Amino acid sequence: MLTLGKQLTTEQRLSKAVVDIMGKDKYIALAGILMIGERTVKEDIPTACTNGRDEMYGRKFVDDLSDPELRFLVLHESYHKLYRHLTTWKHLYDENPQLANQACDYVINLKIADDNTDGFAVMPQGGLLDRKFKDMDSAQVYATIKQDQEENGSDGGGNSSDGFDEHDWDGAQELSDTEQRELARDVDEAIRQGALIAGKLGNGADRSMTDLLKPQIDWREVMREFISTTCTGNDYSTWQRPNRRYISSGIYMPSGISESVEGIVIAGDMSGSVGQAEQSVILTEAKSCFDAVHPNWVRMLYWDTEVCSDETYEQHELDDFINSTKPKGGGGTNVECVPAHMTKHNINAQAAIVITDGHIWGSWGKWDCPVLWVVIDNKNAKPDVGTVVHVTSRDLT
Repeated sequence: MLTLGKQLTTEQRLSKAVVDIMGKDKYIALAGILMIGERTVKEDIPTACTNGRDEMYGRKFVDDLSDPELRFLVLHESYHKLYRHLTTWKHLYDENPQLANQACDYVINLKIADDNTDGFAVMPQGGLLDRKFKDMDSAQVYATIKQDQEENGSDGGGNSSDGFDEHDWDGAQELSDTEQRELARDVDEAIRQGALIAGKLGNGADRSMTDLLKPQIDWREVMREFISTTCTGNDYSTWQRPNRRYISSGIYMPSGISESVEGIVIAGDMSGSVGQAEQSVILTEAKSCFDAVHPNWVRMLYWDTEVCSDETYEQHELDDFINSTKPKGGGGTNVECVPAHMTKHNINAQAAIVITDGHIWGSWGKWDCPVLWVVIDNKNAKPDVGTVVHVTSRDLT
């Protein structure tokens, strides 16, 4: 490619690819994401990679790509950043790095390919693409590939390639807590501004980005309401707070109230995706609920494929609840173990709150008490029992 009679450098071609993408109407909403972090060309990078903020491109790899292939590559790295792959799916990488890499790539490549039937962006050789994964997120793709490998010995997508780029999972973890918080804010703001610009220009926003912008339910209020209504006792009645069960029928009845409730279970998913920081925030809010309803006891169950830790707190011990709890786990995700454990050990709680990423192996379990699911970063999770509230990890700060 020539400009003013001179060959474009690798850096110039990369910059031109970014400008080309930003000038395309269908990618106007992605402009802010394209501006996040540094984009550098390196001699020692075999292909390309991102740590979720910065992008690194191998010089030889870029030089061997056509312009449409380079645009595809830049889009690919940008979508890794947009979807926060390097943090959201770290637990999958810890379990099986190859499958985690493949799962993220299948999701991104299918989206870019569907958006570029005009040849503007063309997938480089070795890319992973399979339409059987349409409308799946990375965890669902991962589970499908893993199951297919276990049953048939294939990779589930009909492609033995590891993809055309690398994934800097370790680099993502090396970002400081401050840098990670700043990155989360930058990505969030880029999504909002991109959607706003696209809307003003009448182009419409990318549907996947629009989904990221959906207003979040105040999960803290849902949790407090769940505990206060579910665990309300009947020590005595009051007409000051009507019983909601009958109001819709035009019947005004008193509600039963108690100074305290018997017991509550908090079941924390420790399969890896719900980190300690998120657990701390949620436990802090749970503690405020305990202060409101005064449970006689709390059972804290940490679980993965089994209950790894069962902690009991009496009412007088709840003040030090957060400091004394010790999360344990790190395996798969099978929530059936929680109600089974409760039954085995005769834990007769008035309510259970399950904190999980919602990527459940098996069923949602058989519960003998009301259950509230606090599902993090997984809109596709739809428990068939209890009440569910969806939250995103960026809400847990």
